[in-house]
Amino acid sequence: MNEVETRFVEGLGGARLAVHCMGEESARPLVLVHGLFSSAEVNWIKFGNAALLAASGYRLYMPDLRAHGKSAAPHDPGAYPEDVLVEDLQATISQLSLDDYDLGGFSLGARTVVRGVLAGLAPRRLVLGGMGLSGLSGWARRSAHFIDAIDRFGTIERGDPAFTAQAFMKSMQIDRVAARLLLTSVDDTPAEAIASITMPTLCVCGAQDQDNGSAQELAAALPEGHYVETPGNHMSSVTFKDMGRAIAEFLDA
Repeated sequence: MNEVETRFVEGLGGARLAVHCMGEESARPLVLVHGLFSSAEVNWIKFGNAALLAASGYRLYMPDLRAHGKSAAPHDPGAYPEDVLVEDLQATISQLSLDDYDLGGFSLGARTVVRGVLAGLAPRRLVLGGMGLSGLSGWARRSAHFIDAIDRFGTIERGDPAFTAQAFMKSMQIDRVAARLLLTSVDDTPAEAIASITMPTLCVCGAQDQDNGSAQELAAALPEGHYVETPGNHMSSVTFKDMGRAIAEFLDA
């Protein structure tokens, strides 16, 4: 059950996208999308949350975003139109032939699944990890922070606000050309649009995580929003199984 199978699908423009799968094939499908500069391996698999969810009765599908993990990282600016990650997510769900499924994401993954629902995806339940209301409506500022970290890569010293991003990019061996192009494709999501997300939605966030604003505010803005606090900050919250347990309890409710 804990073995990971990797398959590939075609994203927008034919980009080769990796999808990591875990759990019984007959179990309920759960699609989980990782965050910026990360991967399915780091956000979901490495620290045991994917195995926990598989043991709870779910078949996990965990794509690597374009420019991340084992997915394609093209250097052609034309491969990064507006909302390319949403287009990739729609293509992934279609090629996996998923009709009745649950959907979740962490950080940029949360932002992507929100945009996916607004674009027509219809999961039974939605999970937003490490995301607050201002992280959706003020994404342009957040994106500018990471573009700055890419542009100054290798020169950022400890104490600089961009130092953590630089260190994470180094550890993940990020293709910075592709990542910078990807960041230009991501737009803000107006706060008023959130009210149209009507399925039950879990906002799960580390107690010390304010990187994307208040998850409590996001839960309050959703018609069926539910907030759960777990240990950790934005970087460490995915290392605790509390996040996996919170997701499992919400999906099983």
